[in-house]
Amino acid sequence: MPKASEIKKNTAVEINGEAYIVRDIERSVPQGRAGGSIYRMRLYNVATNHKKDETYKDSDMLTLADLNRRAVTFSYSDGDEYVFMDSEDYSSYSLDKEAIADELLFVSEDSQGLLVVIVNDAPVALDLPSTVELEIVETDPSLKGGSATARTKPAILSTGLTVQVPEHISTGERIRINVEERKFTGRAESK
Repeated sequence: MPKASEIKKNTAVEINGEAYIVRDIERSVPQGRAGGSIYRMRLYNVATNHKKDETYKDSDMLTLADLNRRAVTFSYSDGDEYVFMDSEDYSSYSLDKEAIADELLFVSEDSQGLLVVIVNDAPVALDLPSTVELEIVETDPSLKGGSATARTKPAILSTGLTVQVPEHISTGERIRINVEERKFTGRAESK
């Protein structure tokens, strides 16, 4: 049983015998009182998709729900459904666009390291690797000598995500993005 401070986004927890997926975590440190942090979690019921907001102290113990993670690749989208194919047995998992809207900003047709989270035999969330590689589709022209300065410019990526990149980066380049911080970490290695 992990403490509330050890829970991460897309973790499945059990509350009163029902499985919930953690969609968002907000940490705060109250002023003027001894003790630790407070964690506000936005949870969604796996079966009904009802939203529930809970607050925990950092030392509160939570029960993990029974879940599996399966390696998948993005297959196709059909309206509001996004279909991912299991990398081992080629079965498919459909996830609703609304449930994975934040994650879709980091998913392209050639994404590597994707995991689908399965609770009670139903796909409920998409786990991303810590960094992803995406292509820049639009940014200002690169500047010669731009690498000598720390100035940045906005770049729109193939998924619609906009991040700040150094001035010497240009349209068409593949870059690495830190998923949690939504920040540029470097050029992608050429294949």
